[in-house]
Amino acid sequence: MRCAQGTGVTARSEACQPGEPDPCFRYYARQPILGAQGTLYAYELLFRRGPEENFFRGNLEQATNTTLDNAVLYGLERMTGGALAFINCTAEALTGQLVEVLPPNLTVLEILETVDPTPELIAACHRLKAHGFRLALDDFNWKPGIDPLIKIANYIKIDFKQFNSAERRAVTERFRDRHVKLIAEKVETGEEFEQARKEGFTLFQGYYFCRPVLIENRDIPPNRLTQLRLLQQLHAPEFDVRKIAALVQQDAAITYRLLRLVNSPIYMLRSDISSVRDALFLVGETAFRRVATLAIASSLNVGQPAEILRMALIRARFCELAASRAGLRPDEQLLLGLFSLLPAMLRMPMDVAIADLALPVGIQRALVGEQIPERELLRWIEASEQGDWPLCHQIQTSQSIDEEVLGRCSFEAVEWAEANLRLIH
Repeated sequence: MRCAQGTGVTARSEACQPGEPDPCFRYYARQPILGAQGTLYAYELLFRRGPEENFFRGNLEQATNTTLDNAVLYGLERMTGGALAFINCTAEALTGQLVEVLPPNLTVLEILETVDPTPELIAACHRLKAHGFRLALDDFNWKPGIDPLIKIANYIKIDFKQFNSAERRAVTERFRDRHVKLIAEKVETGEEFEQARKEGFTLFQGYYFCRPVLIENRDIPPNRLTQLRLLQQLHAPEFDVRKIAALVQQDAAITYRLLRLVNSPIYMLRSDISSVRDALFLVGETAFRRVATLAIASSLNVGQPAEILRMALIRARFCELAASRAGLRPDEQLLLGLFSLLPAMLRMPMDVAIADLALPVGIQRALVGEQIPERELLRWIEASEQGDWPLCHQIQTSQSIDEEVLGRCSFEAVEWAEANLRLIH
C-alpha cells in the first residue's frame, strides 16, 4: 500500500456524535489510474489509520475491513465519483466473502503480493469473477503457484521502478495475447509515461500527470493568456459587469461551457439563459464568478489529463469553503487552489505561468511555494491528496481549525467538483 496522489478525505460516521474523539473519522486517500490519453480510468482507494501517520503500517486485515466498511457507509460511487475502484484485498477478505458487500460493476479486487495462491483462494477468485468482480494482481512478480491467478486476472500491476526496460518489455510481450490490462505503477515523469506506453502498458498510476515537462522560453498562447486575465478579472475586488461579459463573449468555448453550466439543474433556474449578461444578472455575482471560473478552467485544461482539472476544482472549492475559518478571503483562496495546477495545465513553470497576471502579492507568493498564511489551506489539501495525515494535523492545529470542519469541506469539495465535471464535458 502506498501514499496516494489524488484526493484524501476525512469522513464522519453517521453513528458518531458531535464531540466524540478521532475514532469517528475515517481516513482514506485515492490515487488515480489513467489511460493512455491521460483520461481517468479508476481510483485505487488507500487506507490510513489516522492523522498520526502518512504511510500504511499495521494490520492488513484491519486496513481491508475498514475500506470495505467505508464503502458501505459512504457509498463506493460517492467515494470515486462513479469511476472504478481498486480495493486492496487480503486472503481472508476474498475467501471469507467479505468483499461481496461491494458493487461488482464498480469494483476491482486487488490481490496483494503477500497473498499465497492457495487452492482455496483460487476457488474464491473464480467465484468472485462469476459474480461480476474484476481481479488485479498487485506488485506482480513471478512466484510458484501464480499461474492460475494470472489466467483469471483482468489487470496486472507492474512496479515501474522495480524492473528495468528489458524486463518490463519481457513481461508485456508475454501477456500480449492475453485478455489482461497491464498497469505501470510509480510512473513519475512524462518521460517515464512515454516509455511505459512504448513498452505496451495501457494504464498508468503515479505522479506523472502533475509533473509537467518544463519547456524553455515557451510563451503562453494569446487565447490562454486572455483566459487567465479573465479569471483574474472575475476575482478582482470590483466586479465590472460590462468588461467581464465582453471578455467572456470573445471566447466561444468558454461561452458554451458557461451557458451549459448555468442552465443545468444545479442552479434550478425557471427559464433558459441564452446570454452572458442574463446569466450574470439571474444567478448573481457570486455564483457567476464560480461558474465562469469552471468554464475557463475547463478551457485551460484542453489537451491535458482530465484528472488535472478534477484536482484543481477540488482544491479551489476546498480553499474557498475553508477560507473564512482561517481568516482568509474566499475569492482569493478559490483562485489560489485553481491556479495551483497551472504548471500541469500549461506545461510550464509556475513563475512563467503567472508572470503577466497582476495577482495579489500573497497569492503570488503562495503559488510559487512560499510558506505563508495564504498557502496553509492549499498545503492542507495537498497533504490530504497524498494521505499525509501528520502534516494535515499540524496545519489544522497551527490554524486552530477543527478537523471535522476541514474534513467536511474536503468531502463537499469532491462532490461539488464531480457534479460540475459531469456538466463541463
